Amino acid sequence: MAIEKPINKLYPICYYIGLIIIALGALQLLPALISAFYSEWKIFAVFLVTASITVLVGIGMIFGGHRYKSVKLSFGEGTVVASGAWLLGTLLCALPYYLSGNFLSYLDCCFDVMSGLTTTGLCLIQDMDHLSNGINMWRHLLTFVGGQGMVVLALTFLTKGQSDAYKMYVGEAKDEKLFPNAVSTSRQIWLISLIYLAIGTVVMTIASLSAGLAPDRAFLHGMWIYMSAWSTGGFAPMSQNILYYHSMFIELATVVFFVVGSFNFALHYAVLSGKRNELRRNIETMTFTVTLTLLTLIATAGLMKNNVYPNAVALFRKGFYQLISGHTTTGFMTIYAKQFYHEWGDIALFAMIVAMLLGGSACSTAGGFKAMRTGIIFNAYKAEVKRMLLPESRISEQKIHHIKDIVLTDSMTKSAFLIVTAYMVTFAFGTLVGMFAGFPLGMAAFECASVTGNVGLSIGVTSAAMPAYLKLTYIVIMWLGRLEFMSVFTLGAYVVRKVGRKCD
Repeated sequence: MAIEKPINKLYPICYYIGLIIIALGALQLLPALISAFYSEWKIFAVFLVTASITVLVGIGMIFGGHRYKSVKLSFGEGTVVASGAWLLGTLLCALPYYLSGNFLSYLDCCFDVMSGLTTTGLCLIQDMDHLSNGINMWRHLLTFVGGQGMVVLALTFLTKGQSDAYKMYVGEAKDEKLFPNAVSTSRQIWLISLIYLAIGTVVMTIASLSAGLAPDRAFLHGMWIYMSAWSTGGFAPMSQNILYYHSMFIELATVVFFVVGSFNFALHYAVLSGKRNELRRNIETMTFTVTLTLLTLIATAGLMKNNVYPNAVALFRKGFYQLISGHTTTGFMTIYAKQFYHEWGDIALFAMIVAMLLGGSACSTAGGFKAMRTGIIFNAYKAEVKRMLLPESRISEQKIHHIKDIVLTDSMTKSAFLIVTAYMVTFAFGTLVGMFAGFPLGMAAFECASVTGNVGLSIGVTSAAMPAYLKLTYIVIMWLGRLEFMSVFTLGAYVVRKVGRKCD
């Protein structure tokens, strides 16, 4: 009797990664069209070449694995698809940057792509104030797609029959199910995002016009700023970021958009479905409100102690704006990077570091620990204190409210503690590497908190001149933070296991 040879799961993994890569290749046609419209023919040719290369790579992977696409993947293999697609996607999406001539090295290109896809917002690009419209479109498109997720983008175009879709969806650090299957959920996420994109672009275009920009420039800047705000990405068309515009209108509008963008997609869906009371009952909005209030008081006290800003308006525009930008992990700035270190003082910087690490909501475009985990950990401590003080007859199940009442279980608490611990270890390691690179503790800790939380605020560490090993460290940390560790760890274990088997 013949024994059937087990199927190598690498083939279906390659098939699904190929689908995602093809989606990224097709995406490059949008900046190509912008380049053609503005007669940027060199950049237009660059995007045609890189889009072709990316699509061909995707087709090659699909061709190698299409016979096995019906093979069921485990959850671990689904996460390998997600993390593998992010890694390969970064290498391919860096090609337009490299061929544009706006970067000093391919490593710098990969840094900016990873920063965009993870919605971090730190950048090493050269001469940002004179970029072509095509490259600027690509920068902001990356952060917009990264906020929703590359896997979500690909799943939007898959058929309902893809049974492994949810496993890949979870691998991208998302676990909300707005509908029974991941494909319908992905499509709903994109529908919500595109509706907000239309509204946000109109508002930001008007704001840009009021700031004095010409109509076509106001439209592009308005769309790009909105893309970054909604995706809590931090990229801006100009090197001075939001400070360039000197506009209260733009600052207020971006605050609204990046706060809304940091909310859970399930919360958006619930509110749009008529459940507006979720805004005040949800554990994430409650936790975010509490932490933001406390950190605002600490930062304000620190800034007032040092007499940094002369009045309440300046304190809001220069102080609170950076704090809420950091807490939502957006990274928009209305001050120069060096002002953090030379003017703010230790108390305000402490508040900023904590805010960047805490981050926004789970299953949103935001990074950091997430308000959900912070709320779960607080409630776990609360339940434990009750258990110690009250008799057993009076102890009831601890519940949290997220769209519905949920019983707080040991597994939920364990998961929250594991991920938060991973963030803290990563933050400590990155800070240490920053100090090895020659930066003081305060600067190294601030920048690493920004990288770990996928924020994008800079204290002046990130530049093309920093050592290559620090760039690589930040790239890996951004990747780990955005996918929340487990997907990347699973990919590493998968590769080690495959290599080990070949060596035996």
